Formats: sequence, C-alpha cells, structure tokens
Amino acid sequence: MSGKANFESTRRRLSGQQAETVDRLTTAAIAILRTHGFSDLTIRMVAGEAGVAPATAYTYFSSKSHLVAELFWRRLATLPHEAKTDNARETQVCSVQRSVALLVSDEPELAAAVTTAMMADDPDVEHLRARIGKNIRERLVEALGPEHDADVLEALEIAWSGALVRAGMGYESYSQIADRLEITAKLIMAGHDNLSST
Repeated sequence: MSGKANFESTRRRLSGQQAETVDRLTTAAIAILRTHGFSDLTIRMVAGEAGVAPATAYTYFSSKSHLVAELFWRRLATLPHEAKTDNARETQVCSVQRSVALLVSDEPELAAAVTTAMMADDPDVEHLRARIGKNIRERLVEALGPEHDADVLEALEIAWSGALVRAGMGYESYSQIADRLEITAKLIMAGHDNLSST
C-alpha cells in the first residue's frame, strides 16, 4: 500500500522500510479481525502475524484502537474524490455519503471494530479522528459547492457520524446505512431549500 499513497504515521514520518512494516501490521490486523474480532485483537497478536517484534509494533501503534483507526484512515485516504459532474448538488452529496459509508461494508468485523476504535480516548485516535473528519468535510464541501450553507454541512456531518455509530451498534448494516444516509441527505437539503424560500 505504501507505493500507492504516502502515509505518514500519526507519531512520526516513515521511511520506506518503516512504511512497509506498517503495511504488514495493518494487513495482519485485518486478517486477525476477520477471525477473532476486535475484542480479542491485541497488538502482540498482530505483531506475531506480521512477523514483527511486539516492541516494534508499539512504536507505530499505541493501542489496538489506534491501529484500527489507521486502517479506516488508509481506506478513506485512498478513496477517490467524487468527479465533478453536472448532477445536482443533492446527487453529489448522496454519492459522497454512500461511498464513505460503504468503505467497510463488505467486512462486518472491521466495520464493528472501526466504530469501537473511533470512540477511543487515545491521543493518536483523536488525531486520526480529526484527519478523517477533515477529509469527509472536504468531500462534502466539494459536493455542496463554494456557496454552501454551514448549517447544512454540519447537519450532513452529524448524520454521517450518527450513521457510523448506528451501524457499529448493529442496528443496520453499512449497506443499509448508505441508503439511510442518502435519504437523510435529501431531507436535510430539501428542508434547507424550503426554509430558504420562505
């Protein structure tokens, strides 16, 4: 993965060899999540699967939540931005919401782990949460256009974060959440347009 995008550790810059080690650790974490789930995941277990010393793994990831948040960040960072089209803003916004919601939809163990990890009280996770939030905000701003309303943007961000929690709690699958987010985005934008016209 390091050849496709330059990832900088939340703790320091990575050399080529260090980036390769981090790639091995994140790949191993996905394999372990598929078989053991988040509750049984440990940094030591991931290090063993990756063929890395546990002490080395801890130099990159402070906790299993940090590691899983990094997995989500890497997927989001490599997700192409929506191409600008002549489609209505609503269509563009719905497309952004759907693509982000579906990032982990085909891996339920990873999806559940991401929701738990993103809530962790860990400075490294907080840093990644901020980067993830900024990335999603940028995508929504691109879709809304330069004359967007700040309240609409905030409502869309709240809808996305609430949907992530809802999916993580098992109320709906990420595929169902993607559909829900489309409906919510349309309601938010239609409600705003109705208020603006009165």
